[in-house]
Amino acid sequence: MQRVIGAVLVVASTGAAGVLYGAWLKEYLETLLYLRHVVSMMKGELEYTGAPLQEVFGRVAARVRRPYRAWLVGMERRIDERDGESFRRIWNHAADESLSSLRLKREHLAQLKELGESLGQADLASETRNFSRYLERLEKEIEKERLQMAAKRRIGNCLGVMGGIFLVIILL
Repeated sequence: MQRVIGAVLVVASTGAAGVLYGAWLKEYLETLLYLRHVVSMMKGELEYTGAPLQEVFGRVAARVRRPYRAWLVGMERRIDERDGESFRRIWNHAADESLSSLRLKREHLAQLKELGESLGQADLASETRNFSRYLERLEKEIEKERLQMAAKRRIGNCLGVMGGIFLVIILL
């Protein structure tokens, strides 16, 4: 009887691990969607007001949730205190420091940092184009993640249950 209960618990726990993996995938997609929202808000604020990036960050920070708010407020503050530091370095440091809790994939974080490399030194039209280019790339990444998510969730669920059954067979 104990073996049967143990077998059921092993299969249930490994199956739950597969479900948790699927939930993490969905949460990651939502993170990318909200990042797109934040960047599009920055682009819209820049186009509408024509304000310097420092002010754009402050205005957008008031309308977004954490950790994006901390990122933008940190950017605004560090640009104000600049001390000869380049915009690219400020952007990269703020992204690493404030957005680490998002656990972005390496390629998505690299794309966000590339955006920072092309901002802060050009005119309004160039900066708007840079935001647009980043949003187009991010949209492609979101679509790719969305297409892969269904298959990955199914595989995660199946592997969780099958891994549990395999463990039960080995242990019995």
